[in-house]
Amino acid sequence: MRTYVNKQELIAEIKKRYDMYDGEFEQIPETLKNERIEEVDKTPSENLSYQLGWVNLILQWEKEEQAGKTVETPAPGYKWNKLGGLYQSFYEEYGKYSIAEQREMLREAVDEMCTWLATLSEQELFEPAQRDYATTKAMWPLYKWVHINTVAPFTNFRTKIRKWKKLSKSNESKNE
Repeated sequence: MRTYVNKQELIAEIKKRYDMYDGEFEQIPETLKNERIEEVDKTPSENLSYQLGWVNLILQWEKEEQAGKTVETPAPGYKWNKLGGLYQSFYEEYGKYSIAEQREMLREAVDEMCTWLATLSEQELFEPAQRDYATTKAMWPLYKWVHINTVAPFTNFRTKIRKWKKLSKSNESKNE
């Protein structure tokens, strides 16, 4: 997994990868937001919903812990070894919005995350056991939780969206 020199480098990478990811949705028409293509595991709307779900979950964990609450991860009623239901809840919660609305919501959530990260000390971000919700057997520092739910999928999901767009155009041509 990638490491970062400091929080500014992490924030810059999140913004860079997010901008590239978001740009992939520019040419996807609203009428195709829920089009499922067999070779790609998520529709465009599900792809955005997944990202909205995880970014907002991390922000929620932080808010709850800072409010003195015990945070149940990944979310109340869900277990780490059975995330399919959680993903489905993301699709239901955010899938009712247009692609443009989902993109705007994700931009706002990413901005909020970057603003929050800027307030953290290097110790809080890069040393393990700084947040109860992030303290697991793996003893990951907070930045790893952020990385695997922002930079990594923003990078990896671009490939999926590109493949979806290519196959969608191919299917469109066959149907004409």
